[in-house]
Amino acid sequence: MNNNQHQEIETKFYLAYPRRLRERLLQLGAQPEPNGRVHELNLRFDTPGKDLSRQRRVLRLRQDTRARLTYKDPALPDQAVSVRREIEFEVSNFDTARLFLEALGYQVSVTYEKYRTTFFFHDSEVTIDEMPYGTFCEIEAADGEQVRRVAQELGLKWEARCPRSYLELFYMLRERRGQDMSNLDFASFIGMSFEAQDFDLEAADLED
Repeated sequence: MNNNQHQEIETKFYLAYPRRLRERLLQLGAQPEPNGRVHELNLRFDTPGKDLSRQRRVLRLRQDTRARLTYKDPALPDQAVSVRREIEFEVSNFDTARLFLEALGYQVSVTYEKYRTTFFFHDSEVTIDEMPYGTFCEIEAADGEQVRRVAQELGLKWEARCPRSYLELFYMLRERRGQDMSNLDFASFIGMSFEAQDFDLEAADLED
């Protein structure tokens, strides 16, 4: 949603108190997305040989209030926030888009889901993402400095930002817990709980 066409500039933070951040956003005048809290179903596609994953590229089909197909380049190195080319467009039918990708030789490598609440704040997009293993905030804006300014205004500790993707966190947790779940879905995480330390992170919304 930033002003650089086909470029995603963002970072994320682990939250200990997501309700507190939601209240602060509203107090500061952030505008909530009209659809409110939305469920997302995401399918990550790859070649049979996992070529895209090895190259740190992303091919994703997402269903929330609409269906979208997304491609992402690897993130640029040595950046304070994640900066990568992103090409995304809406498709008319989720199931048909899946068949299209599979006909080209791609296959679903992992399924993941979340609940996302979106706010628009100071020319940025702030989301509260409820993942099966915890809640995070993502801030996306036109440049890294704007991302940082928004984080500071929201009271998030900049040094606590998370450098890994949601799937990278999933794979790390799966290995550390000795779990064999294939997908990052809520059903697979029933009865499990995690803290920031499980991700080698600290909660960005805790005061020192």
